[in-house]
Amino acid sequence: MNEAMLPKILGHVRQTSILQSTMSMLEWDQNTGLPPQAAEYRAEQLTLLAGMVHQRQIDPVMGEWLDQLDTSSAQEDPSSPARVIARCMKREFDRCRRLPQALVEELSHATSIGQQVWVESKLSDDYQRFLPQLKRIVELKQQEADCLADPGQSRYEVMLDSYEEGATVDRIQKIFGALRESLVPLIREGSERCARLGPSVVEGHFPIVPQQRFSKWVAERIGFDFQRGRLDQTEHPFCTTLGPHDHRILTRFSEDSFSSGLYGVLHEAGHGMYEQGLDPQWYGTPLGSAASLGVHESQSRLWENLVGLAEPFWRWAHGPLLQHFPTEFRDVSTERLVQDLNRVQASLIRIEADEVTYNMHILIRFELEKQLMSEQLRVEDLPEAWREQYRDYLGISPTEDRTGVLQDVHWSAGLIGYFPTYTLGNIYAAQLYAVADRQLGGLASQIERGEFRPLLDWLVERVHRHGQTYLPMELIERATGEPVDSRYLVEHLATKCR
Repeated sequence: MNEAMLPKILGHVRQTSILQSTMSMLEWDQNTGLPPQAAEYRAEQLTLLAGMVHQRQIDPVMGEWLDQLDTSSAQEDPSSPARVIARCMKREFDRCRRLPQALVEELSHATSIGQQVWVESKLSDDYQRFLPQLKRIVELKQQEADCLADPGQSRYEVMLDSYEEGATVDRIQKIFGALRESLVPLIREGSERCARLGPSVVEGHFPIVPQQRFSKWVAERIGFDFQRGRLDQTEHPFCTTLGPHDHRILTRFSEDSFSSGLYGVLHEAGHGMYEQGLDPQWYGTPLGSAASLGVHESQSRLWENLVGLAEPFWRWAHGPLLQHFPTEFRDVSTERLVQDLNRVQASLIRIEADEVTYNMHILIRFELEKQLMSEQLRVEDLPEAWREQYRDYLGISPTEDRTGVLQDVHWSAGLIGYFPTYTLGNIYAAQLYAVADRQLGGLASQIERGEFRPLLDWLVERVHRHGQTYLPMELIERATGEPVDSRYLVEHLATKCR
């Protein structure tokens, strides 16, 4: 029976994935060069495609095939292709079937327009311009959650589960609460130490073209395959997959800051290498898809932080850096560069935050999203609530909305519930790196020699190649030999504050 059902299911899924990758191409174009006046027509294109994808996802014939596959493969190993496809795709089929076609199409249209309005509102520092669009997006996400919720399940838990299967609000709340307790003294100690440092050597004037060349060179050296990918610029960094051999990373560069562009590339290259590490023959299926967004973020944060901010990395990269910036870094030692890149200081912008304070930015968004979805917080009151949370968590508060509530693209794209996956990713990444370090005989010396392949191969073998075979936390436990534990992250961050 499996022999008959699998080819039918895979053929259907691969055709659907062509439509989805076409949507991704249109979204990539929207973020790299769409003329402002083209936004409405682009939204119509994406809305039509979203409706077509939804129709295929809820096709009754597909439901029958999945039921037959589920029954015929019931006695197989849970990690067999048939069982994984049956489990994951039945879950997706059941979720999609609960969503009305009109809601899917309206949400696609609202978020397409929303992202364009967000860009314009951020540039003009005008939250009131963005407010009507964001308010409608939040309303639609509330409706979506109501459609998907099981009895007793909160709206926000539905959103969390969409990005991190098995995650619950209570579990995330406990993890984040314990993490905040650990972070408060670390931030205080690190800030006091860094207050004694002079002006930062990574802030000044750094021409864009050398930044682009150096960042691309680094991405290629750590393992991102540019025969299967490319690097472009956008307002907000992201990575997207347009096919089994088409993985695109995007970042923004600033002449005022050397680190923001480079670490944006390292972060997105980590995402891209995860996508490139998935088995292309299963593209579009659960076996060729990332385990979760938390696991995805573990890969980006691992390369960005645990590799890219460490001294061994800069002992390797310092020479090439001087070739690209012979004047700007002429008198800067490796030690001074690493010291400045690892400064601990409360700041307003999440994607530019240091590694120690970063998770506080996520905890703030977690609290605000919960309140938005439960209607305890009105979208009209979001800017002030944002400022209050920043005063509470980090002791600072933005004076402009562009450095406050307008700084992230996520809500304009309808990605409510995504933010917690960044901190989960940090937790997973620290644990994966610590175990890889033990098993590979010390990563520091390898990285200092520019040998990144052993680490990447280890990640491909233990994380990437499994796709969605296992639930996220089960995957990390299998990869490391122990349950997920935030102590690895806390221990790692403590080294930044000594």
